[in-house]
Amino acid sequence: MNFINIGQVRDEGVARIVLVALRAHGFHPLELGNGGLPGVPNLFGPEGVGIEVSESEAEDATLLLGELLKDMERPDS
Repeated sequence: MNFINIGQVRDEGVARIVLVALRAHGFHPLELGNGGLPGVPNLFGPEGVGIEVSESEAEDATLLLGELLKDMERPDS
């Protein structure tokens, strides 16, 4: 299965919330710890952490990610 990065999230806490929301909507994102060396989680770079889903889910998951991040940035949230 091929995975595609659909966005970058700077805050690791926000990234975790987004991953849970994507799973709750039926998507299958990679966990934050997947993809690094064995026993070493992905390093949190200057751009943040990438949100990755399978190619077949990328288009719909990208739309949901955008809406989730927009909602989380609202001042009344």
